[in-house]
Amino acid sequence: MELIPTAIPDVIIIKPDVFGDDRGYFFESFHVEKFAAFGITEPFVQSNESRSQKDVLRGLHYQLEPFAQGKLVRVIKGAVLDIAVDIRQNSPTFGKWVSMKLTGENKWICWIPKGFAHGFVCLEDDTIFTYKCSGLYNKASEASIRWNDPELNIDWGITNPLLSEKDVQSPLFKDARLF
Repeated sequence: MELIPTAIPDVIIIKPDVFGDDRGYFFESFHVEKFAAFGITEPFVQSNESRSQKDVLRGLHYQLEPFAQGKLVRVIKGAVLDIAVDIRQNSPTFGKWVSMKLTGENKWICWIPKGFAHGFVCLEDDTIFTYKCSGLYNKASEASIRWNDPELNIDWGITNPLLSEKDVQSPLFKDARLF
C-alpha cells in the first residue's frame, strides 16, 4: 500500500497493492494495522453503498458533533470526481477543498476525516460507490452545503448535474452549520 498525500494533509489517498492474474484480481480494501500506520485509527461502525448514473452529484454532506463521521471511500465500478471540503473553523485549510478521481480501475481509497463536507459526481453510468463510516447516521445532526457555492468555487467539471431535492436546497457555505 502506498499513501498519496493531497493538498489538505488530513485527507489522504491510499493506493492499494492489487494482485491480478488471468482469474481476476485481489487487494486489501481495509487492513486495520496498515491503515493505522497512515493515521486512520477510528473504528468503522457503518458501511454504505450507492449506485448512480453519469452526472449524478451527491453532496456536499456531513454530520455535526457528536455524530460526526470520518469516511473511507472508494469506487467499486465506474468513476467519480470526489470532493472533500474542510469545514473546521480553526483549521489552517478551513474553506479549502481537494478533489480526486476514484475509479473501479485505480481502486484508490480516500480517507476523509471528521470535520469535512464530502461529495462526488459520477463520471460514468452505473457507478457503484462505497464507504465505511466512523459514526452512525443521525438525521438530527445531518448537514450539507450547496454544491455550487460561489465562495468555495469547486470545479466539479459539470454545470448541470442531477441532484436530489435536499442537495438543491442546501445552504451556502456562509450560512451552513460548521465545526
